[in-house]
Formats: sequence, C-alpha cells, structure tokens
Amino acid sequence: MESTQAIKQRFEIIGNDPGLNRAIEKSIRVAPTDISVLVTGESGVGKESLPKIIHSLSHRKHAKYIAVNCGAIPEGTIDSELFGHEKGAFTGATQARNGYFQVADGGTIFLDEVGELPLTTQVRLLRVLEIGEFIKVGSSAVQKTNVRIVAATNVNMHDAIKKGKFREDLYYRLSTVEIMLPSLRDRKGDIHLLFRKFASDFALKYKMPTIRLTDDAVKLLINCRWAGNIRQLKNVTEQISVLETKREVDIELLNHYMPKQGSNLPSVIKKDDREQESSFKNEREILYKVLFDMKGDLHDLKKLTMELMNKDNNAHVKEENESLINKIYGDEKEDYTETSVEDQLEILQIPESNPSRSKNQNQEVDKYDFAEEVEEEETLSLHDKEVELITKSLERHSGKRKPAADELGISERTLYRKIKQYDL
Repeated sequence: MESTQAIKQRFEIIGNDPGLNRAIEKSIRVAPTDISVLVTGESGVGKESLPKIIHSLSHRKHAKYIAVNCGAIPEGTIDSELFGHEKGAFTGATQARNGYFQVADGGTIFLDEVGELPLTTQVRLLRVLEIGEFIKVGSSAVQKTNVRIVAATNVNMHDAIKKGKFREDLYYRLSTVEIMLPSLRDRKGDIHLLFRKFASDFALKYKMPTIRLTDDAVKLLINCRWAGNIRQLKNVTEQISVLETKREVDIELLNHYMPKQGSNLPSVIKKDDREQESSFKNEREILYKVLFDMKGDLHDLKKLTMELMNKDNNAHVKEENESLINKIYGDEKEDYTETSVEDQLEILQIPESNPSRSKNQNQEVDKYDFAEEVEEEETLSLHDKEVELITKSLERHSGKRKPAADELGISERTLYRKIKQYDL
C-alpha cells in the first residue's frame, strides 16, 4: 500500500492540511474493496482527484475509468448516456448505443454532481447498485454489469432528501463510505503552497519568470475566504502571471486581483431564513400596492358617485321642494312665486333632516351627507397611512430614498415628490 505522501506526488496534490490527509488516507484504505464511495465538498476543492486514487489502487485499475458530469447532461438524454438505447427508442435514435455502465463493465464510473440526477434516473441507478442490472432505453432485455461507482456532490444531500429531490435509499447506497474534502479557507496553511505551485506551472507554460509575493501580500492571500476554492486561486494566479510585468507582487498589486469580499461569498443567512424574509418582503410589497391601488379606486368611485347623485338630485330635489311649499302654503303659493325655491326653504328654516320632508328626500340627502363624510374620513385615513408607511420605510433605511422606494414599490422620483408634498 502506497503512503499518503507518495500518492500526493503521484497525483500532484499539494497541501499538508490534516483534513486533506485524512481524506487521502480513507481513499487509500477503501480502494481495494468494491464499496461505493461518496465524495463531498464545496465546488472547486478538487473532488475529482479522489476517484482517480481509488480506481488506480483497486483491482479494477486495468479496466475502464469513466468520469460523468451528471449536471452537464440534459435530463431527456441522461438515461441513454448512462444505460444506452436501442435503435428507434426515441426520435433521432438511428442506431443502438451502449451506455457508460456497459462500456465500463469491470471498471469504475465516477458520477460527478450526482445530486443533479433526475428522480427517474435515480431509480435506475439504485437498481444497478443493488443487483447490478439495468435495461437499455427502448429495450425489455435485462443486462448485467459489474461496475464500481464513486460519486461526488457539492450539495447538502440531507436537504435534498427533505425536499424530495434525492432518494434517501440511493443516498445510503452511494455513501457506504463518505469522504469529505475541506474547503480552501479551512486549509489556510496550504494556500501559499498552492499559489507557488500554480505560479511555477504558469511560468513554464508561458515561458516567463515566476511571480513571487511579498510578506504582506502572502497575509492578504491567506486571509481571503476563496469562495471558489482551488479553482478560483488558480485563476487569480494565472491572471497575475500573464498580465503583470513585475515579478514581485506586493499587497497593493495583489489587491487588484483579489475577489471582492462582499460579491462572491456565500450568504450567512440560512436558506430557510432567506425564504422567510423573501416571503415577508413580497407580502409587504403586495400590501403597499393594494393600499395605493385602493386609494385610487376609492377616489374614482367617489367621483362617479357624486356625479350621479348631483345629476339625479338637481331635478328630483327641486321638484320635491316645490311640492313641499305647495303643501305648506296651498292657495297662497302665488305670493311667493317671485321667490326661488331655495330662498323659500331658507325663509321657512326647514332643517335638512326635517321629519316633515318626504322619506325619499331625506334618504337622498342622507346619502349625500354620508358620501361626503366617507370621503373626508377615508381620504384622511389613507393620507395618514401613506405618510406612516413612507416615514417608517425612510427610518428603516436611514433616510436613503432608493431602498425605501424599492421597499414601497414606487419609483425614487415618486417618493421624492411625496416627501416634498407631505413635508417629511
């Protein structure tokens, strides 16, 4: 059995972190068996190295090794890619094709991003793991295969199982042995070693002197979180090697190439909290929109109602007032013909809700008064509510108009006009 250090040199693995060494040791020990292995870790940590180690140290090392990126194959064709298909199985299947499980019989298949597999494909994969059988797409014949499966994923499998995106039974079949690779920010002692290795490789590749970091630049390099892990560090090293003429990189120069800490780091908010916050924000935006829309609808409704009432009352009320005067004065009506109906009512001092007036007239006047009262009260209520919402939003965002306008669901220009209008 080869040592950990020998395996590192053979597969060009850089680093002395205990977590990295532990992952390599587990790979060495599990390699001689046919146990299924699940490699976990963030994107860019180098998960593809461990399946190669496992295959090269197993009794299958002389057989096929096939790496499959499950996330890169369309859902409609992944079954055909993995298990093959018969001629005419689907549109475009002009001839029969062997899948990876048939081609790699006796060897090893590395399923990268296994968490992206569709549920229907997961059922087929589970059957291969349990009894070593599969059926080609468009065929009814059962075929046997003797393949060892090593899978890798960067998603939280337990969360995927809870959400119904991954089968729990398949997870336990794949993760007989689970190997976790630590992220680069958890391997601070290896960051400068990796940078030097990449710098040396790019110097040979582009035929130029190797770049070096000053002490302050090394500290900056180590303290970065490196959300993209080794892949991101390699990209930064290549950029500096190609673009800079100076071969000694100080902290000021390095800072131009470092990832912005606020732009690509994982959010510290839990996923459930993000969903809850997003739901609350959406409900609040809907409430604001309903309130503003309601104000406009009420205004239009009141305007239409008042126009109709005025149109009907002008003729109706005047007719009833004349009838009322006739009843009061009877034959003496001629003495008041030169006086308008309104003046006569004012002389008589008849109150608006006088019981002597007709029932219909009192109802019409009451409706008119009620409409005026509703208009005054609701306008005041909506005005106060709008002022209150705008004030609270401005306070919550420390007086910044743009985030406040976004929260209220209106434009910044409209918010500025309302601030002036209400003297906030």
